[in-house]
Amino acid sequence: MASTSPSAKALVPFVSVDHMMGLVHHLGVPAALRQIAEYIEADFKRWQLFDKTPRVASHSAEGVIELMPTSDGEVYGFKYVNGHPRNTRDGLQTVTAFGLLADVNTGYPVLMSEMTLLTALRTAATSALVGKYLAPRGARTMAMIGNGTQSEFQCLAFQALCGIDSVRLFDIDAGATRKAAHNLSGSGLEVVTCTSAEEAIEGAQIITTCTADKQYATILTDNMVGSGVHINAIGGDCPGKTELAPAILHRSSIFVEYPEQTRIEGEIQQLAADHPVTELWQVISGQAEGRRRPDEVTLFDSVGFATEDFSALRFVRDAIVGTPYSQPLDLLADPDDPRDLYGMLMRAV
Repeated sequence: MASTSPSAKALVPFVSVDHMMGLVHHLGVPAALRQIAEYIEADFKRWQLFDKTPRVASHSAEGVIELMPTSDGEVYGFKYVNGHPRNTRDGLQTVTAFGLLADVNTGYPVLMSEMTLLTALRTAATSALVGKYLAPRGARTMAMIGNGTQSEFQCLAFQALCGIDSVRLFDIDAGATRKAAHNLSGSGLEVVTCTSAEEAIEGAQIITTCTADKQYATILTDNMVGSGVHINAIGGDCPGKTELAPAILHRSSIFVEYPEQTRIEGEIQQLAADHPVTELWQVISGQAEGRRRPDEVTLFDSVGFATEDFSALRFVRDAIVGTPYSQPLDLLADPDDPRDLYGMLMRAV
């Protein structure tokens, strides 16, 4: 007889927004960022195991909705994510997301999680992880141009992983800068608010750009970027959206997650299709050099890739064990006889 109550094998651990916030506070923000970075680094070192494909994107005049899938052959993962820059006019988030891990052998989900907060954490963790490999030695100051949702996470990740102790903030919206400065107070960072991008980059060894407008833009001009800096460009993340003057790209050593995706969505969409880039997995696994000279300009052309979300979900799957930061979700039909789904339905009356 078919059961109307799900068995344990049909219950999927679900991490809600409240659970995610509880988990991060339980660990502490710096520790959570470092641990996510460790998972991302480990997965970049086994890059060849993953299915890799550019994200599946549906673009509209208002934004984009994307599906980001991958698998290492044992576990499958995907993230659903949107990007709608004008949402803030209506009090909505620019980016929202959720994700799932599943057992490849059975197809059964093993984790479902919110990923709006988790995406902010993993994006920042990825940036700072790359900074460990590319930023100039002894870098202590970062310019943060664009002080929206991602800015505090970026600053705290570079503090936790790279040891920066000063951030210089600028946004065309002075209210966003005040918000970021307030949120970073008490972090141990020296926070300097600036009135222009030019002022923000003064004395900065690391420059992070993270603006939201869905258009070709020039946040950094060529004459603003001196020798020896590391640029962490995370705002150009869809076709037709860039932040850097092309001349900067031509004199930088460019590092990307997955060229096939970055050439469509990143800063390098402005360059010829054969312009040389270095893949991050090669640097992290020791197969390619990162920063080679003190005067070199290094550029991380970040667009986000599915393996990073996979890594973040693996972190959550492991971190919630033995904690109250998940709940069982009755997601899967579970008849006693797998062939009698209709019988289960009828006996539920």
